[in-house]
Amino acid sequence: MDATKNIAAGLAGAVVLNLLHEGGRQFYAKAPRINRVGEEALSKSLETVNIDPPKGKKLFGLTLASDLLSNAAYYSMVGSGKEENILLRGAGFGFAAGIGALTLTKPLGLNDAPVNRTVQTQILTVAYYVIGGLAAAFVAKKISERPQLNKLVSSVSSFGLF
Repeated sequence: MDATKNIAAGLAGAVVLNLLHEGGRQFYAKAPRINRVGEEALSKSLETVNIDPPKGKKLFGLTLASDLLSNAAYYSMVGSGKEENILLRGAGFGFAAGIGALTLTKPLGLNDAPVNRTVQTQILTVAYYVIGGLAAAFVAKKISERPQLNKLVSSVSSFGLF
């Protein structure tokens, strides 16, 4: 059950994170454009194995799917450990991911402007990841606290979705 709970929590954190990224970039000019970093990373990765990367909407869609999967896997670790520390752990995982988004782009050979162009962009980048981590922690906590949610998650799991 813990694995299913953690996967559900990780998926919730990833969805919240991506909604923040996508919503923010639609409405605020200084919002982080992590999608651009992801598209560049995916394109370069495919090119290294001699695959022509998709363009336009296909690249965006593939990047979004990759982001959801990788962030869900990352945030699924928030649910492991002592329950009383889960919110702090969620914030910590989010903070670490946000700082990583700011500092690892250049060493990985990626353009860091989409996440580092202004102080506001940097703050929002970290904040989005922290909120995603907190969402994962909140969902894991609620699933653990409520027997009916445990049953629901177990039922969904039995259909092979997790």
